[in-house]
Amino acid sequence: MACHNSAHRIFRRTEAAAVNDSLKTLIVVAFLLVILWNLGSALYYLLVDRGQSKRTVNALTRRIGLSVALILLVILGIWSGVIQPHGVGR
Repeated sequence: MACHNSAHRIFRRTEAAAVNDSLKTLIVVAFLLVILWNLGSALYYLLVDRGQSKRTVNALTRRIGLSVALILLVILGIWSGVIQPHGVGR
Protein backbone atom coordinates (compact mmCIF):
# COMPACT_ATOMS: atom_id res chain seq x y z
CA MET A 1 0.00 0.00 0.00
CA ALA A 2 2.85 2.40 0.82
CA CYS A 3 4.38 1.82 -2.62
CA HIS A 4 1.11 2.73 -4.25
CA ASN A 5 0.86 6.01 -2.28
CA SER A 6 4.42 7.09 -3.13
CA ALA A 7 3.87 6.34 -6.81
CA HIS A 8 0.66 8.37 -6.68
CA ARG A 9 2.52 11.33 -5.10
CA ILE A 10 5.22 11.22 -7.77
CA PHE A 11 2.56 11.15 -10.49
CA ARG A 12 0.74 14.14 -8.92
CA ARG A 13 4.01 16.12 -8.70
CA THR A 14 4.79 15.37 -12.35
CA GLU A 15 1.25 16.33 -13.33
CA ALA A 16 1.50 19.63 -11.42
CA ALA A 17 4.85 20.41 -13.06
CA ALA A 18 3.33 19.81 -16.51
CA VAL A 19 0.45 22.18 -15.74
CA ASN A 20 2.91 24.74 -14.39
CA ASP A 21 5.02 24.51 -17.59
CA SER A 22 1.89 24.86 -19.72
CA LEU A 23 0.85 27.95 -17.79
CA LYS A 24 4.27 29.56 -18.28
CA THR A 25 4.13 28.81 -22.00
CA LEU A 26 0.60 30.19 -22.23
CA ILE A 27 1.62 33.44 -20.54
CA VAL A 28 4.56 33.97 -22.92
CA VAL A 29 2.44 33.14 -25.99
CA ALA A 30 -0.30 35.51 -24.78
CA PHE A 31 2.26 38.30 -24.39
CA LEU A 32 3.55 37.64 -27.92
CA LEU A 33 0.03 37.68 -29.37
CA VAL A 34 -0.77 41.01 -27.69
CA ILE A 35 2.53 42.42 -28.96
CA LEU A 36 1.67 41.32 -32.52
CA TRP A 37 -1.85 42.76 -32.13
CA ASN A 38 -0.39 46.15 -31.18
CA LEU A 39 2.02 46.00 -34.10
CA GLY A 40 -0.86 45.27 -36.47
CA SER A 41 -2.98 48.06 -35.02
CA ALA A 42 -0.05 50.46 -35.46
CA LEU A 43 0.16 49.50 -39.13
CA TYR A 44 -3.59 49.96 -39.52
CA TYR A 45 -3.52 53.39 -37.85
CA LEU A 46 -0.53 54.37 -39.99
CA LEU A 47 -2.44 53.56 -43.17
CA VAL A 48 -5.82 54.97 -42.09
CA ASP A 49 -4.83 58.14 -40.22
CA ARG A 50 -2.06 59.18 -42.62
CA GLY A 51 -0.13 60.95 -39.87
CA GLN A 52 -3.05 63.00 -38.58
CA SER A 53 -3.23 61.42 -35.10
CA LYS A 54 -0.96 59.88 -32.50
CA ARG A 55 -2.67 56.47 -32.54
CA THR A 56 0.25 54.89 -34.43
CA VAL A 57 2.77 56.21 -31.92
CA ASN A 58 0.61 55.06 -29.00
CA ALA A 59 0.27 51.53 -30.42
CA LEU A 60 4.02 51.29 -31.01
CA THR A 61 4.71 52.62 -27.50
CA ARG A 62 2.43 49.93 -26.03
CA ARG A 63 4.24 47.30 -28.12
CA ILE A 64 7.62 48.40 -26.81
CA GLY A 65 6.33 48.47 -23.24
CA LEU A 66 4.91 44.96 -23.55
CA SER A 67 8.16 43.69 -25.10
CA VAL A 68 10.22 45.15 -22.26
CA ALA A 69 7.77 43.72 -19.70
CA LEU A 70 8.04 40.26 -21.28
CA ILE A 71 11.84 40.39 -21.27
CA LEU A 72 11.88 41.50 -17.63
CA LEU A 73 9.36 38.78 -16.72
CA VAL A 74 11.57 36.10 -18.31
CA ILE A 75 14.68 37.48 -16.57
CA LEU A 76 12.84 37.53 -13.23
CA GLY A 77 11.61 33.97 -13.82
CA ILE A 78 15.13 32.72 -14.55
CA TRP A 79 16.56 34.61 -11.57
CA SER A 80 13.94 33.25 -9.17
CA GLY A 81 14.25 29.70 -10.52
CA VAL A 82 10.69 29.47 -11.85
CA ILE A 83 12.01 29.17 -15.40
CA GLN A 84 14.83 26.72 -16.07
CA PRO A 85 16.84 27.71 -19.14
CA HIS A 86 18.14 24.88 -21.28
CA GLY A 87 20.30 24.54 -24.32
CA VAL A 88 18.96 23.98 -27.81
CA GLY A 89 18.57 20.30 -28.68
CA ARG A 90 18.65 18.97 -25.13
